[in-house]
Amino acid sequence: MSYTHAIGSAADKIVELIVRGLMAAHVHPNTLTFVGLLINIAAAAVLASGNFLLAGFVIMAAAVFDLVDGRVARSSGTVTRFGAFFDSVMDRYSDLFLLTGLLVYYASINRFFYIVLTAMAMVATVLISYTRSRAENVIPKCKVGFMERPERIVLLLIGTLFNRMAPVLWVIAVLGNLTVIHRIVYTWQQTKRLDEEAAARRRAEGQASLPTPTT
Repeated sequence: MSYTHAIGSAADKIVELIVRGLMAAHVHPNTLTFVGLLINIAAAAVLASGNFLLAGFVIMAAAVFDLVDGRVARSSGTVTRFGAFFDSVMDRYSDLFLLTGLLVYYASINRFFYIVLTAMAMVATVLISYTRSRAENVIPKCKVGFMERPERIVLLLIGTLFNRMAPVLWVIAVLGNLTVIHRIVYTWQQTKRLDEEAAARRRAEGQASLPTPTT
């Protein structure tokens, strides 16, 4: 067994114990989702103060709630359509609060370039979610691209815990917007294919409905 597998297995057992404890306490998954948001708001306030290291640990605490709310819902049989919707909305709030904390910090130290960079990362964060949501109204799935929310959270943790926020913002801004472009292109390809298939079916149905010529 590799060290990575051993660490992953141990972490999974710890999460499972937390999930069982929350289920025994009858904590509703939506409550966990909301608490995660509150912790991320606290992390945003810490980011705004410039204490990145402390903010990293607060973000880690919020990530625990992000990790267990869905597992509690599935294990307790309380999965609902509203719960999935609520979780998605709270995630967007959490993302934007964290980046707003960075905007406030960079504004307080008059770093105009980093304000713009953070804003570009914020644009990517919003549009990554929006393009998938909008695309899946017209195609079955649109989960292409690299910069999903777990990757963005890991990057923010790297930026805070190792004081490398500037490179992290560059990665989120660039790869995030490339993810958006990828999803636009993918959706165009899929809708074009679906439109062509629908047109072919209509032509086939039209030909089938034509009267058979008599001799």
